[in-house]
Amino acid sequence: MRLRPTPLLAATAAALMTATLLLVPGAAAAPGQPHRQPGAAATGAIAEQAADAVRSADVRGTAWAVDPATRRLRVTADSTVSPADLDRLRRATAPYTDSVRITRIPGRLRPHVSGGSSVFSTAGRCTAGFNVHSGSTYYFLTAGHCTSGAQNWYADPARTVLIGPTAGSSFPGNDYGLVRYQNPAVPHPSDVRNATGVVTQITGAGHATVGQRVCTTNDQMTGVLCGTVTALNATVNYGDGTVVSGLAQTTLCSQPGASGSPVFSGTTALGLISGGSGNCTSGGVTYYQPVTEALNAYGLTI
Repeated sequence: MRLRPTPLLAATAAALMTATLLLVPGAAAAPGQPHRQPGAAATGAIAEQAADAVRSADVRGTAWAVDPATRRLRVTADSTVSPADLDRLRRATAPYTDSVRITRIPGRLRPHVSGGSSVFSTAGRCTAGFNVHSGSTYYFLTAGHCTSGAQNWYADPARTVLIGPTAGSSFPGNDYGLVRYQNPAVPHPSDVRNATGVVTQITGAGHATVGQRVCTTNDQMTGVLCGTVTALNATVNYGDGTVVSGLAQTTLCSQPGASGSPVFSGTTALGLISGGSGNCTSGGVTYYQPVTEALNAYGLTI
């Protein structure tokens, strides 16, 4: 479900980000020796060890996920990662040196809080994702980095038309938040809609698979943008201790203002945009929070 843009509330769903570093763990080595076995596919255990090493390095502007086809850990490093930080990553992953490939991409990995969004708080602007409910009480889901620290949400940038208060927030770790509809004058239809009024009805929620085509839209867009899921259970280090796990990595383009935007396939809700790198001109990588986790956490229905 999604908020439709109305004179009172232009709450819709949007699009938005990354960089790539590949860890391909090898076979076990003798004590004190690095893991080396060229051409060997990484096992799940080795990939987890490599992921732990990357997380421990704590380099801002990196993201990582296991490639299900190769069982290798793919890590992305954005343009803000310095040569010194790259060296730190290499040192941290030295035990898996033959399983590591570092790739840089333009752009900065970040949550997309500002820009062309359609819901507003004193903390900034974001996009409403899907309308949900528990019994007769209605809410909308958005990104947790939007709701974290925000008390009330409004339908206009001047913050004169109240939507309602933040009812829940999970960030960092996860990236989903919940806002309750308090103002009865603000509608909450079960759809997503773009700037031209094109509507996609949302009838339920589901899980994406690698290779699946997924789409996003919002009230600043004249169409629907689509891409492909390239990895699941990805982790992104946005910096300053802000690490989010369990995300889906996609080729969707995204840009500031799309935080919380809906990701869907057909009539099925899949997720809420968290962040990424690049934009819809230069391209990039976008990560989204799976919506089913938020629904289960709050006991909600689309």
